[in-house]
Amino acid sequence: MLNKTLFTAQQVRDNEALAAENSHCDLFTLMQRAGEAVYKQWQLFDAQHTLVIVGHGNNAGDGYVVARLIMQSGKKVTVCAAEPDKTLNGDAAKAQQLWIEAGGVVSHFTKDALNECDIVIDALLGTGLNSAVRDNFANIINAVNNSGKPVISIDIPSGIEANTGQPLGCAVQATSTVTFVGIKQGLTTTAGKQYSGKLVFDDLAIGDAFTCIAQSSGTLININSFKGIATRAINSHKGSHGKLLCVGGNQGTAGAIRLSSEAALRTGAGMVRVYTHENSITPISIGRPELMVSSNNLHQALEWASCVVIGPGLGQDEWAQQTFDEVMQYCQNNKMPLVIDADALNLLAKQASSYMLEQCVLTPHPGEASRLLSVSTSDIESDRFNYARLCAKRYNATCVLKGAGTLIDNAQHTWVCEDGNPALAVGGSGDVLTGIIGALLAQGLTIDEAARYGVALHAKAGDIASERDGQKGMLPSDLFAIVRELVNKVT
Repeated sequence: MLNKTLFTAQQVRDNEALAAENSHCDLFTLMQRAGEAVYKQWQLFDAQHTLVIVGHGNNAGDGYVVARLIMQSGKKVTVCAAEPDKTLNGDAAKAQQLWIEAGGVVSHFTKDALNECDIVIDALLGTGLNSAVRDNFANIINAVNNSGKPVISIDIPSGIEANTGQPLGCAVQATSTVTFVGIKQGLTTTAGKQYSGKLVFDDLAIGDAFTCIAQSSGTLININSFKGIATRAINSHKGSHGKLLCVGGNQGTAGAIRLSSEAALRTGAGMVRVYTHENSITPISIGRPELMVSSNNLHQALEWASCVVIGPGLGQDEWAQQTFDEVMQYCQNNKMPLVIDADALNLLAKQASSYMLEQCVLTPHPGEASRLLSVSTSDIESDRFNYARLCAKRYNATCVLKGAGTLIDNAQHTWVCEDGNPALAVGGSGDVLTGIIGALLAQGLTIDEAARYGVALHAKAGDIASERDGQKGMLPSDLFAIVRELVNKVT
């Protein structure tokens, strides 16, 4: 398992000194190591003139260290401070003094200095920021963003809140971010993932000591975090690999449940049946004869199934409500594994107290999550870790909160998928994810395993499709063949 743990900014601040002590080094040694880690990343850009922009905290100290290393390499480097006259303290002051003793100067920030450089190193604001960026810093941040120059941010892009990933007024758009000791959770999802650019992690050689004493807030996962599904026995048959019932596809929205059900077949479910509106039978059946499709005898279909997917294309009319009620009641009474998506989430939000499910995956996008939790979509996006946990607790389910850096939360632990790209931001993509998770449940994975592996499969398939043909114009059905390739790779 190739997992990487996540931490809040407070967890890092509270534990890094002891971890350093337990690793037989002091905090100034950590600062030097941080500067060296940024210097290694800087070397990849082959810049002739570097602008280092500093504030006045430990983040600035890291900036002075890397500036001195660049100077020693023989390349031109300029250091500009947001507040040059402000006195620094502790290790940051020591790093500044070493820079000055090496012949460096500290200047006011100017647009000319920005225009003359090849690359910017952002050492303005660190992980302690918890209020709106002040105007003098905001003006520098906006100038850097407008310059089009590559930017390496130290520990976190200046202006980003380390725990939520949200910009506090404005934030540096980094080309790459080098973060230290523990990966800050806000860098892995929503806006934080965007602003960070390429995320590079360096534990500064105290990682083992740190993880022994600090409790993580989550785990970063990707396709390599999973061993995959075991090779099938020679004497297996179609019934050996699960019977998945996919429920949805009201009149006019047959495509959604067709995407889910075909994705389930391509992910390896042994048998897939679709219960749908009578007007949707033909559109779903055409071109995919492997699907069993019907519009009656829902109870019989539920008795046949080993797990259920409900929601894609379901709608919210009388047919949808009756169908939803029957499925939910059956799954609750029979402890049937269930994936709830799309309109089924909206129906669930209206009558949440009516059901208590023991084996359930919810797959909301932020808008659906807002209805499930009776808050605004902007609330969800401003604190995704918190609301994914609340959703999981309220509905006694594993919650898959979709978006950049999809979160999977089972009310006890959070996982964040580092794969995925904007090509997946297209109608029908979520329907495919739902079918993938349902197929994994059908093949015997637990609720949490199916949710995590399903998200990783879907995200990696999107990355492969994007690399092959570009981000724009991808169809959700383009993922089918790639998902099949991925599930047949056993590591």
